[in-house]
Amino acid sequence: MTDIAIIGGCGHVGLPLGLAFARAGKRVVAVDTSAERVHEAGSGRMPFDDEGTDELLPQVLASGHFRCTTDPSAIREAENVITVIGTPLDDHLNPRFEVYQDLIDEDRSHLRDGQLLILRSTVYPGTTARMAKALEREGFDIDVAFCPERVAEGFALKEIVSLPQIVSGCSERAQRRAEQLFSCLTPRLIPLEPLAAELAKLYNNSWRYIQFAVANQFYMIANDYGIDFYKVRQAMTEGYPRAAGFPRAGFAAGPCLFKDTMQLSCFNNNALFLGHAAMLVNEGLPHYVVKRAASRHELSKMTAGILGMTFKADSDDARDSLSFKLKKSLQVECREVLCSDPFLEDPTFVSLEEILTRADILFIGAPHTVYRTTDFRGKPVIDIWNATPGGTTVI
Repeated sequence: MTDIAIIGGCGHVGLPLGLAFARAGKRVVAVDTSAERVHEAGSGRMPFDDEGTDELLPQVLASGHFRCTTDPSAIREAENVITVIGTPLDDHLNPRFEVYQDLIDEDRSHLRDGQLLILRSTVYPGTTARMAKALEREGFDIDVAFCPERVAEGFALKEIVSLPQIVSGCSERAQRRAEQLFSCLTPRLIPLEPLAAELAKLYNNSWRYIQFAVANQFYMIANDYGIDFYKVRQAMTEGYPRAAGFPRAGFAAGPCLFKDTMQLSCFNNNALFLGHAAMLVNEGLPHYVVKRAASRHELSKMTAGILGMTFKADSDDARDSLSFKLKKSLQVECREVLCSDPFLEDPTFVSLEEILTRADILFIGAPHTVYRTTDFRGKPVIDIWNATPGGTTVI
């Protein structure tokens, strides 16, 4: 018998969670459709970077507390089933509600009465209750809970046990079982009703997205008047606790913030005006940077190099990275555009050495630590992150 089966268990959300439970003594099986990731994780190699997992994965494999498979029949063996499938957006920025019905349709033969089913990734508000009712209509006696993932990518294993866990069940029994399960990771549990827990997750990500948009809007205002935003930011925050959390400017991207803000807007009858404004600011920043650079440099005669193509610093995750939108804008203006990233393997990318040799102008797409000490050989560096010594923050 398996304690926990994680659907999507070899991805950025599922794998660190499975490792945390295995470390706590639970018997965990990671079920994933990616044979490549299953093979890699099953061989003791992490498919992506996450602090502390490189050492832990081989240990829990050897102890027998963790295994990986592409066979969904492993779901039936588990007392607790955790799905990390989120609610994606369609081409019109509307949530795709059918993904959880797809889960029932695809895995119905592997679910069984008596299980606890936990939704872990962000979902559209009301999804947990709808999932419980759908399973009941299908004749299942399965407890359903929502326990949202709240970690920073790259530090998931650490934060799973250091952050409080929000736990919500659709019944008293589901709530009790979910609390019992997550208490083996941390004693700090926050009980909520499912809809409140779903909103808490969306609020967290929308709040961060809007905060980044404020910083980016302020950056553009300062830049348009020839003022260094970072000097203003330092004056705002230094020794002044009420501004201590004010973020830097930069590309606000990744698989969650934009998507979750749009989900919250849809839930509120498309009336999340701050969220819409944040989208316009954040999604428009790459184009703004290129247009401002074009006003100072004759880009049509230049080869541009983008350093960093992931969605954040020192990450190997390029999902929804705005560096690719920056690339598209530069391709309209420049003679040639080169890309480089030390964390990504892509046949179209070039090495850092080649990009430093061939490029006439450089753009920091993701503020990787390595760029703090890179010799840019006197070439202009457009750095809205203020992450490089000598980079140009006013463009």
